[in-house]
Formats: sequence, structure tokens, C-alpha cells
Amino acid sequence: MKEYHANKTDLFNIAKQLVFDCEKIESGRAVVLALQGELGAGKTTLTQHIAKVFGIKKNITSPTFVIEKIYNIPKQTQSKFSKLVHIDAYRLQNKAELNTLGWGESLDNSTNIIVIEWSENISTALPQNTIWVTLKHIDKETRNIKW
Repeated sequence: MKEYHANKTDLFNIAKQLVFDCEKIESGRAVVLALQGELGAGKTTLTQHIAKVFGIKKNITSPTFVIEKIYNIPKQTQSKFSKLVHIDAYRLQNKAELNTLGWGESLDNSTNIIVIEWSENISTALPQNTIWVTLKHIDKETRNIKW
């Protein structure tokens, strides 16, 4: 388990470490990052930094109303991943709702990295090797992040 106390300026380096850890996983399936934390804990901000690590230039926002957004990871990053799948599970209540997004196909693609906000809402649908990332408020500027 890794644990950090971080402010916003530290998040990029933490995202780099998290991506580095994900790159080492060889499961034959997508790597799933399950982000947990109360409203405002930094789930979307961490996802934005993960996207930056992959060289994604698009503006990353929480897909609260569309539930899922998929971003291509530029080839020049030399990552084993080709797509960042960003899911906001805040409005999802079960695996059946997740399946309407093509969950099985996303999960079966080993070149996907899937980042899920509000993952606790669909925890029973997540694979056993999911990386659980917990974000907690320490104070207005600082978060505790562990996985």
C-alpha cells in the first residue's frame, strides 16, 4: 500500500506513480482504478492528472451526466494503454446499469485503463484485481491518497 499527503501541486507526481504502478500490471484485461472519496475529495482532479501523465490534451471533466467518456492515449507516450475510460458511477446502482455502457468489452480490452469515480456504488461489479484509491480531506488544501 502506498500513502501520500498531497496538495494540488503534488497530484501530478502522485498520478505518475499510480500510472507507473498500473503499467506493471499484466492481467490480460483492462486495469481498473476505483476512486473513492467524499464530494470534493479530488477524484476528478486526480483523473485530470492521470490524463496529463498520458499526454491527453483534452479538458477532462467528470462525466456525471453522460456517465462515461473515453479518451485516446497518444502513441508517443509509449504506454501499454491506448484508451482512458473515465466513468462516474454516482448515478449507477448495479452491474446491469454498468453493462449498458459496454462494461464487459471495456474490461476485456487489456489496452484500456478504466478510472471510476464513486466506485463504491458498483463495487460488486469490479474485478478482483481492481486498484482501490481512497482520497480523504485533511484540510482545505491537503488530501490523503492511498492505494
